[in-house]
Amino acid sequence: MSQSSATLPPHRTAGAPPVVREPAHVPVAHVVRGGLVEGVHHGSVVVLAADGSVEFQAGDIEAAFYPRSALKPLQAVGLLRAGLPPLDDEALALVAASHSGEEPHLATARRILAVAGLAEDQLRNIPDLPYDPAVRDEWIRRGLGPTRLAQNCSGKHAAMLLTARTRGWRLDDYLDPGHPLQQELAAAVADLTGQGIARVTVDGCGAPLFAVSLHGLTRAAARLATAAPGTDEGRIAHAMREHPTMVSGSGRDVARLVRAVPGLLAKDGFEGVQIAALPDGRAVGVKIADGADRARMPVTAAALAHCGVDPGVLAPFAATPVIGGGAPVGALRATDALTSRGA
Repeated sequence: MSQSSATLPPHRTAGAPPVVREPAHVPVAHVVRGGLVEGVHHGSVVVLAADGSVEFQAGDIEAAFYPRSALKPLQAVGLLRAGLPPLDDEALALVAASHSGEEPHLATARRILAVAGLAEDQLRNIPDLPYDPAVRDEWIRRGLGPTRLAQNCSGKHAAMLLTARTRGWRLDDYLDPGHPLQQELAAAVADLTGQGIARVTVDGCGAPLFAVSLHGLTRAAARLATAAPGTDEGRIAHAMREHPTMVSGSGRDVARLVRAVPGLLAKDGFEGVQIAALPDGRAVGVKIADGADRARMPVTAAALAHCGVDPGVLAPFAATPVIGGGAPVGALRATDALTSRGA
């Protein structure tokens, strides 16, 4: 079955899928050089209050979009629901990860495969070099090439294989959206977001990717962040909070943000996507329209400020210096419309 044309059964607890349209994004970040706005990043932002209501929004939070790797925590919950055998917290964090390819990431992915009695060549994610630039450079210096294990989604794929083997499902086509595993994951995404899936396509790693809305994705993040311990949602949230470098990498901004904000659950995704949620249910979702990663964190910091997170804690994430002649001459920061608490 083609992933781009696959249809998925409606989930009984999900609402209608989001509308497929060109998103009405708005300016969310300015690149300021020498006192002038040199560049503008458009996007959409949603901030949810603890009761789930929309406290702040900018742009188009209801249009269908692809969350990319920000969807992984939801897929990880789906894997537990589908029968993923017990794993320790480090391994569960890697299941929800876009890892940097550091040795602890690779070793943990190998452990998941070993539980299944499977080998790396049974993974169906694309071979790649490690995501972290320094790790990638060292990898190349050692004469190593792209591998499936080094690719940043290998933890999720290893867990998909382990779940499929545990359930007695086919292994060779576990990425087909018609496969029972992917049907289970789609149902989990629909349940957690509270909405149907608008489209199915192929993510960069080769796995099915489900289109939801930014509002729905953020609602799902809040569900994970507030879940009771021992539930599938609570297990994934706990693992991600306890092992943020396993979810990303030792030098990544998401890991630093989780360490800086007590109890925060956070996951980034390619094309400028970010979700973050606090234990009381306050949550934010960010999509940068042009996919620019440089705008993702300053906009996320501005959104978290609407949740009442200490501005002093957020300061290291709120702006990126703009350099001229080797010295700062400006900054990339969220627009005034986002930073004004009265907005």
